[in-house]
Order: sequence, then C-alpha cells, then structure tokens
Amino acid sequence: MTKPADILATAHQRGKDNALPYAGAVTPQEAYALLQNDPNVKLVDVRTNAERDWIGRPGITPEQHLAVQWNLYPGGTQNADFLSQLSQVAGKDSTLLFLCRGAVRSKHAAKLAAENGYAHSFDILEGFEGEKDAEGHRKNVNGWCHAGLPWTGA
Repeated sequence: MTKPADILATAHQRGKDNALPYAGAVTPQEAYALLQNDPNVKLVDVRTNAERDWIGRPGITPEQHLAVQWNLYPGGTQNADFLSQLSQVAGKDSTLLFLCRGAVRSKHAAKLAAENGYAHSFDILEGFEGEKDAEGHRKNVNGWCHAGLPWTGA
C-alpha cells in the first residue's frame, strides 16, 4: 500500500509538472486510498444535488463526503455561494479532493479554493463518471466508477 504522504508528493509533483493553479491532482484510486487512510482528508463533490441523487455518490463515509455544488440545478448557473458554503464544511488547512462528473468543474473549484486560502486543494482526475465512450456513454472509459471504486447508485 502506498502511504498517504507518497500519494500527496506525487499529486504535488503533477501540480508542478502541469503548472496547476492548485496543490496538485490525484487519480481516483489515489483519492480513495487517501480517504481510506486519513480521516482528515475530505472529498468535495461539486456536482449538482441532482447528479448525486440520480447518478450516485462515492462510497465513502458521510463525514468525508462534502457536497458543495459548483453549478446549480436546474439552469446550470454558477453557485455564487460556493466559497461561503465550502467554508461551512471545510477548514482552510484541510486536505480537499475536488470531484465532479468528468474533471472539469472540479478543476475550477480547486483553483478558486486555492486562490482563497485553501492551500491543500487537489483535483481528482477523470471525475466520478469519466469521459464519454464512442457511443456517448460515461463510466466506460475512466473515472471513479470505471476504476471499480465503491459508489452508491441512484
């Protein structure tokens, strides 16, 4: 088993190698390992409430799964209260792993968090459902679900 410190060192290096505007990036497998081995690591699920309800959630403890929408449903407008809602569930010294459907919104959320003092903000590469396959379906190419990590379906 890889130690959390080694995973975070790799994630930081990805951040440096890719000039990321936040602490770094983890694979879904690395994220799950961190969550399993450090109760202080939090996953910030930035998908809409509807996505979590209809598609599913990572199979982690409720204490580690923080739900803070980046966009609002319906309509898809950006959540103007994102930072204040994040501050209600996570401290600025927390290690935060941001997750969305396909790793687009999570990058924006990690960037905004880092710009506002959350120094240990990481993107979860590939997202929960991953990229679309040739037929336009998700969960078949990459992502949390495709990696075989635990999740609860809707």
